Amino acid sequence: MAKKSMIEREKKRERLVAKYAAKRAELKEIAKDESRPMEERFKARLKLAKLPRNSSATRLHNRCQLTGRPHAYYRKLKVSRIALRELGSAGQIPGLVKSSW
Repeated sequence: MAKKSMIEREKKRERLVAKYAAKRAELKEIAKDESRPMEERFKARLKLAKLPRNSSATRLHNRCQLTGRPHAYYRKLKVSRIALRELGSAGQIPGLVKSSW
């Protein structure tokens, strides 16, 4: 099980990303628009830099929904390899059979 503080920090980042997504997209659009004056584009970049760092989507990290583990994460199932194995052994995931030979 991951530390509660790390799980909560990741949840806080998700909230910030959702909160600032529209503003961030708008400022990025202004900054990339070649038809606008250089000063306006520069001001948009400065405003973008003033936003909280954790509001950037690239700072999000996938975590297992059951344990909070950040590594060995299966995106399709949203669980880590360890949780996947436990759920598969318990028969919780349809079609998954533990291999043995």
